[in-house]
Amino acid sequence: MPDRSLNPGGASRVRRRALLGAAVLMALVVLAGLAAYLTREDKVTSDVPAAHPSSTPSSSPSVSASGSPDSGPAPHALAVPPSTHNPIVFGKAAAAALWSYDTRAYSQAELLTALHGWLTTERRYADPGSVDAVVPSPVLWKEMAANGQFATATVNEGHFPEAFSRALQEDPGTITQAYVYAVTVSGKQSIAWKGSPAGGAESRAATLAVQCRPSRPCALAGVTPSVAP
Repeated sequence: MPDRSLNPGGASRVRRRALLGAAVLMALVVLAGLAAYLTREDKVTSDVPAAHPSSTPSSSPSVSASGSPDSGPAPHALAVPPSTHNPIVFGKAAAAALWSYDTRAYSQAELLTALHGWLTTERRYADPGSVDAVVPSPVLWKEMAANGQFATATVNEGHFPEAFSRALQEDPGTITQAYVYAVTVSGKQSIAWKGSPAGGAESRAATLAVQCRPSRPCALAGVTPSVAP
């Protein structure tokens, strides 16, 4: 593998992740998973299940499907970010968007574009790679689309991780540079496809980095690879 210094794009991603990590770690110094995430070289493999009916659906929230994709619910539209200054409200909405997809209604590229629209416009704090990592690859998406696979998400709860809350109480001023909050969300994902109208469902949880500056609505900064309780 070539040295990272020879890859300007890779170096740029590392810088963005380092800045995002610095913003979150100012308030969440013990979120070790985020630090590991910011220094990794490659994207994590997507955990979205393959479209084959014999595969076990991966976890996460939404209304479970009833009926086959052909005769059941109509295709789902792409989610849009809510206008809110509450990081927990935004985090729950972002998690639902990340855990939902519908191969019957749009392409993989369209889903990526829509999810990137949830990211903060401050590029030094935005990590699109962490969002891309939870979306199926184009090849997998094609297989899923052939089976009419779709997933819906139901969010049960969202909260600030214990370590984040403790760090913020000890030094409230740490948040005021980047205004990036750690938000842990839990819920359930339901998946269905042609030939399996009942599909399957699993629990999901994720810790997101959410930027909420006082002057504008919240936006997504990134997705951490591990869940902070």
